[in-house]
Amino acid sequence: MRILMWHVHGSWTTSFVQGAHDYLLPVTPGRDSDGLGRARTWDWPRSVVEVPAADLRDTDVDIVLLQRPHEVGLAERWTGRRPGRDVPAVYVEHNTPGGDVPFTRHPLADQTDIPIVHVTHFNRLFWDCGTATTDVVEHGIVDPGHLYSGEWARAAVVVNDPVRRWRAVGTDLLTRLSQAAPIDVFGMNVHALADELRVPSDRLWTFEDLPQQRLHREMARRRVYVHTSRWTSLGLSLLEAMHLGMPVVALAATEAVTAVPAAAGVVTTRPDELAKAVRRFTHDPAQAQAVGAAARESALARYGLGRFLADWDARLGAWVPVSSP
Repeated sequence: MRILMWHVHGSWTTSFVQGAHDYLLPVTPGRDSDGLGRARTWDWPRSVVEVPAADLRDTDVDIVLLQRPHEVGLAERWTGRRPGRDVPAVYVEHNTPGGDVPFTRHPLADQTDIPIVHVTHFNRLFWDCGTATTDVVEHGIVDPGHLYSGEWARAAVVVNDPVRRWRAVGTDLLTRLSQAAPIDVFGMNVHALADELRVPSDRLWTFEDLPQQRLHREMARRRVYVHTSRWTSLGLSLLEAMHLGMPVVALAATEAVTAVPAAAGVVTTRPDELAKAVRRFTHDPAQAQAVGAAARESALARYGLGRFLADWDARLGAWVPVSSP
């Protein structure tokens, strides 16, 4: 199957392109947000092929995978085919709704041509999609392996744009948490974080946009993973941390409530309990190791790559007509 899709969410795409299909990624001369092409910091297979946007009208496509509202019109302009009418299409909704929650209308609400697939059950519940067909395919992770050593009594946080997104990703909680244990923050645009929070340099370190394999190695050296997001979809870094064998401390918000079982760590709405759990794990490496092993077992069972790809193959097979011999 030839799937046209845009490079939008690198971690999710890394899992999706492990399937047995050809993945066509538009590329523009300036490699802007509508034409990034292949990833530079993730390892993608050869089946992920860059296609110049100007060549898409003459390119065979079996289905269009949309991830942003404007891609509906973009796909029609670039391919000459209307998604959902001239070519099968699916819209993957990665995000929690914004605006007037829980009354937020989805951009594709009430249309009947393009099914909307959410990445969590929480997102499907909170988005108002009207009469549009909706479904859920939960995340799957390329297993990085049980790399956890926890050799450093520090906490790891992975977040992109923590200053701009502030309360949505729980940036304001990091000052209190840094008093429980030193924190290392990984992600894009994290360099200004220490100045914004006014946290002493020995209590908070930042690491800017590491390649995925190095990020996993660095995360696994920290004693505990902390997930502070108040209002984001289920972060793949949380699931990656569990796969690595890290114990997890998370805010009880959005899908994290069901993604992290009791044996895998601590999930709470109370910042003081969040801090206590971080302190406990950083001071008890044996407990951290045992809880991390349980986190890995749970993540492999629910968020394994095989289940994720099988779920997507079932949906794609139902939406794409079988060609006559």
